Amino acid sequence: MEFLAQLIDILLHLDQHLTLLIGQYGVWVYAILFSIIFCETGLVVTPFLPGDSLLFVVGALAATGALDVQAVILLLMAAAFLGDNTNYWIGRFIGPRVFTQESRWLNRRYLDKTEVFYEKHGGKTVLFARFLPIIRTFAPFVAGIGHMTYKRFVLFSILGAIAWINSLVFLGYFFGNIPIIKNNLTLAILGIIVLSLMPGIVHFVREKVRGV
Repeated sequence: MEFLAQLIDILLHLDQHLTLLIGQYGVWVYAILFSIIFCETGLVVTPFLPGDSLLFVVGALAATGALDVQAVILLLMAAAFLGDNTNYWIGRFIGPRVFTQESRWLNRRYLDKTEVFYEKHGGKTVLFARFLPIIRTFAPFVAGIGHMTYKRFVLFSILGAIAWINSLVFLGYFFGNIPIIKNNLTLAILGIIVLSLMPGIVHFVREKVRGV
């Protein structure tokens, strides 16, 4: 519970925590930001790390001169791309080893279905998953499990990284310091989190309704 409370505090007060990190670590904060985005996109076990809200706050702080906007965008695009690719190859490596005919929950037939799905819809799944928290952590992993063609995966991974990083950083850069948003940044961050989760919630509700 204490960990959850700390995580919520960090998510809702990212501006304060990031400003503190900049003051304490200077240029090393770029390495910290790189690590967060890399882990959030590249490690299946860390989907809880801040993504969308962090990028917005990074943009807002860059507008004040606390961060170099060009440097941070290039660095975070690289982190997102490398994270995606790490996740892909983890899935590609372990997929054939865990999906067997004998396993009830990880049956080989499920892997075959995943491969068919990613052959048809893998590109748009990898691209649009960038904008969906949690899902963006698992999409490249599943793409690897499903043996999505690597060249195709790389193309959409690059496009997704460019679109995701630039859109949210510049959103924060141009709007994060508007007085009404800056004075209510916690609410703005909460709104970004809710909006990010909304597509997944809507999809879940639709599937439940269809299944009734």
